[in-house]
Amino acid sequence: MIDANKSLRLLQVWVGVLTLLVVGLLLALVYLLQTQRSPVLTAERINIVEPDGQLKMVISGSRRQHPGMLNGRSLPARERGAGLTFFNEAGDECGGLLYNGNPREASMVYSIDQFRNDQLMQLQYDQRAGTGPVVRSYGLKLWDRNDSFPLTRELAYLDSLTALHDTAAYRRGVAQLVASNQLGAERLFLGRAASGETGLFLRDSKGRVRLKIYIDTHDQPVMQLVDASGQPAKLLP
Repeated sequence: MIDANKSLRLLQVWVGVLTLLVVGLLLALVYLLQTQRSPVLTAERINIVEPDGQLKMVISGSRRQHPGMLNGRSLPARERGAGLTFFNEAGDECGGLLYNGNPREASMVYSIDQFRNDQLMQLQYDQRAGTGPVVRSYGLKLWDRNDSFPLTRELAYLDSLTALHDTAAYRRGVAQLVASNQLGAERLFLGRAASGETGLFLRDSKGRVRLKIYIDTHDQPVMQLVDASGQPAKLLP
């Protein structure tokens, strides 16, 4: 006849041994992770967080790229390139480095965002291939942003236009934003324009080019004032 007490003691011994083995394996794994480094880490996305779990940076491929956050809430899902996305202490996206490239188009953008608004500064490269010659531009861009119409209001307004399900109405609404300077204005571009001109292009508070200092496509230096209507005002010596 089997001794129940002896069997129970034997089972307890085995459980104790197995527990020690599992704990030992876990401690060995922790030690290896702390003391060894892996030459290759393969992942579709890596979230960098603070000790309290707050998201600070996302390193991701295009399919799992973060859509961005504003006022602590994720923005609607959207197509974005692979790269890095940065988040500030308020939990908002504050810039990033995104890129893509294929036979039709290629781009790389490093953006610095205004607090709870859109980008203020951007290093960008853009290339488009159609039926004709490749159109290419790259350089530094600066914007002014409207503090009275931050990104939260802009997104809410665009959502209301989308809800109309009227393409013409949507375009009219966006045109009104542009005309009233609510979306902010590009103020400076330094680089190579899509037209092939390379130089400095300064814009007024409404985003209109007013001064151009550049080398044209015939390798001639040009300094040109432009009036508010976009017409050349004066060629400077």
